[in-house]
Amino acid sequence: MVSDRWIGCESILPVSFRQLILPEKYPPPTELLDLQPLPVSALRNKAFEALYKDIGVFNPIQTQVFTSLYNSDDNCFVCAPTGSGKTICAEFALLRLLAKEQQQRAAGEDGGSSFADGKPLVHAVYVAPLEALVAEKYVEWKEKLGKGLGIKVAKLTGDSTTDVRLLSDNHLVLASPQQWDMLSRRWKQRKAVQAVGLFIMDEMQLLGGQQGPVIEVICSRMRYMGSQLPNPTRLVAFSHSLANAKDVGEWLGAGGHSTFNFAPGVRPVPLEIHMHGLDIHNFEARMQAMMRPCYSAILNHAAGGKPAIVFVPTRKHVRLTALDLLTSAAGDGDQHRFRLAGEADLEPYISRIKDAALAHALSFGVGYVHETMPALERQVVEFLFDSGAIQVLVATAVSCWGMTASAKLIVIMGTQYYDGSGLGASDYPVTDLLQMLGRASRPGTDEVGKCVLMCHAPRKEYYKKFLFEPLPIESHLDHFLHDTFNAEIVTRTIENKQDAVDYLTWTFFYRRLTQNPNYYNLHGTSHRHLSDHLSDLVENTLADLANSKVIAVEDEMELAPLNLGMIASYYYITYTTIELFANSLTPKTKVKGLLEIVSAASEFDTLPMRPGEENVVEKMLRHAPVAVDKPRYCDPHTKVNALLQAHFSRERLSGDLANDTRTSVKEAARLLQAVVDVVASSGWLHPALAAMEMCQMVVQGQWEKDSPLLQLPHITPQIAAAAAAKDIGTVFDLIEMEEEERRELLQLSDRQLDELTAVCNRYPDISVTTELPEGPEVAAGDSVTLIVNLDREMEGQELSPVHAPRFSGVREEGWWLVVGNPKANKLLGIKRVSFGKAQRVKLQFDAPAEVGVAKLTLFFMCDSWLGCDQEYEVELNVTEAADGSGSEEMSE
Repeated sequence: MVSDRWIGCESILPVSFRQLILPEKYPPPTELLDLQPLPVSALRNKAFEALYKDIGVFNPIQTQVFTSLYNSDDNCFVCAPTGSGKTICAEFALLRLLAKEQQQRAAGEDGGSSFADGKPLVHAVYVAPLEALVAEKYVEWKEKLGKGLGIKVAKLTGDSTTDVRLLSDNHLVLASPQQWDMLSRRWKQRKAVQAVGLFIMDEMQLLGGQQGPVIEVICSRMRYMGSQLPNPTRLVAFSHSLANAKDVGEWLGAGGHSTFNFAPGVRPVPLEIHMHGLDIHNFEARMQAMMRPCYSAILNHAAGGKPAIVFVPTRKHVRLTALDLLTSAAGDGDQHRFRLAGEADLEPYISRIKDAALAHALSFGVGYVHETMPALERQVVEFLFDSGAIQVLVATAVSCWGMTASAKLIVIMGTQYYDGSGLGASDYPVTDLLQMLGRASRPGTDEVGKCVLMCHAPRKEYYKKFLFEPLPIESHLDHFLHDTFNAEIVTRTIENKQDAVDYLTWTFFYRRLTQNPNYYNLHGTSHRHLSDHLSDLVENTLADLANSKVIAVEDEMELAPLNLGMIASYYYITYTTIELFANSLTPKTKVKGLLEIVSAASEFDTLPMRPGEENVVEKMLRHAPVAVDKPRYCDPHTKVNALLQAHFSRERLSGDLANDTRTSVKEAARLLQAVVDVVASSGWLHPALAAMEMCQMVVQGQWEKDSPLLQLPHITPQIAAAAAAKDIGTVFDLIEMEEEERRELLQLSDRQLDELTAVCNRYPDISVTTELPEGPEVAAGDSVTLIVNLDREMEGQELSPVHAPRFSGVREEGWWLVVGNPKANKLLGIKRVSFGKAQRVKLQFDAPAEVGVAKLTLFFMCDSWLGCDQEYEVELNVTEAADGSGSEEMSE
């Protein structure tokens, strides 16, 4: 070991290979057989065949896997390069499931004859590791299968109550690993999860990446669930070519005949890869040196107007590269070289682009996309590229996931990016590079795809190895077991330490332990070594959970969930976060404290801090309404605090900060609901109400002191101030105004007024009545039953989602019913409810211990809208407790 700063600091450490255990050799890949391509008619179903009328025959990979996927119910694992048509392979399994519903409907098991009639009889779940992939597949299958077959397709939201309904009401739901993990944790209680007939896991090569532990947990759970149910769920998984596909297939329950691992070179469209190594150490200088070779590659390999996609590291390089391509074309005397459509044809589309630089580039035939651009502008650019109006598309590297565009030529300019976790410049993951290569595939159009990869010269051999050989993957679950164990203990899947060890035998981690022992710090492969290693792992993990007070270990063997563990599992938050909440919340916590506590959650540990952002965070906090004590501006948790306050103040943020705000807001909404439960467990009223109000602030993006009218579309602070001057302070006041007065006050167009009216009609108008069925007289400490009748004024039967344009994603309305004593800051009872037109709710709590007249308050609090909370007096006559009576528990 040699220091790069000090002289004489060298040290030599001998490394012994005597105890080294080499991993087992990987089996050879599956041979692509020379089969006659299957015609579409092999589906033997006219409706299914109509989906593929444009292709005629399936490609060689689809032909070889067809029998296993479409003609059997076996679990399957298919590994093939990106661009090999794996989506159609997934559709084979899905169509087999749908064929079963057709048979049931034909047999008269349901009143309707088509998929659109009545409730679905079969259910499938598709999970992809990244939100971008889920969104891409949702749009594709909504169009193809939703309109083509009439099946119901939905995307999960992350809200458990809504997702259970979506799962039971749709044939196919799409989800991220976290969303499915949250929903499937309570599979024993959720019939909708047990009814899933097909589980599709895509992009399995990311099992070795950041999302790997969650992917491993949900696949292991689906396998375990299938072993416990009379009708097991079919598992079908897809991946890029893997070196150890046999292990993954066996873990998923796929036999040798239904595991296909094609070599990386087996593609429907052969791919030529040209590598250029640049021996320039400085990153920016190297990127500039790549500009001219990139232009030359497009001229040489995409001549004649063939499409080309250029991948670059950052948004800055996207604009610079697009501009440089235009400059090079102009220097060659052909500035419109890349424009393949007339100027007049492009004008209607370019006029919809607000980014002046992008509009200018598009007018010359070069478009660019990046992760922070508006969705409408990205759709316009991708449409122009797909339709052949422009020849070149420049994209950031992370945009490769979820991209539908494909091209004759792919140029990868540089293979490094800035890592916000503090590592500085890091190499792209190999999985990202493979995804980019997959864009060079246009079956039926090109005979060969081409890729030009430009990288730092020392990395050239590394990429030669990993781009042309199958990818080995290993498990990282042993570093992320705490929250998994907690969730399984809460659902009673794990009831003792032996169950925890048995649970691990269902995982990919267990299969790889003996195959590559040194990687997992296992010192031998005997049964004794394996048993001791697993026992130590389980003991250490459970000890951490017990120290955090999320579980209890009884008699050194039995495991029981504690209240904090149940809250953490239900709201899908880490055990370290719930421990932080329990230790930090106090009876006097207010908005400032809540902001700091929520911002300190472990969920925000990985939020990136980019170069120069500490200055932006400092500037934001200097103007923030709530001061932060001793802020560390380079800390992601301080950044979250600043972003949430900017969200409440409706400050305009752009680029990466806007993306980070969306992430922070989505997490904060879930964390605050957990805060409510933690505070309620301690019996503190005021912090619970403050957390509920902050939940409203997060959803609507405004401070609690701001006018509730700002929740409505087209209402500006100026209009809200003018309304306040006329004593119009709430949405109900605005609704009750005369039509002419309202028009004069708002000064909005008819279209804007229609949109505002629609939201006003959706705003909750709920009447609340209470009754004490056993009368107001109760003994001290006895259980009290309070009946609350809720009745909503609404149009129609279906309740639409909350109008919350500043919240990331769809938000369904929820409520809390809270009984407490405001003077004593005592919360006696709480219940979470969600309802449509009307509901009768029974709320139970313990009577106060003090004898006499107890004046309590019932709070009816919303989690999404401001200004619609209600309070009602509840008066009890508390008498002396009889001997032996009284209850120790508070009902939630």
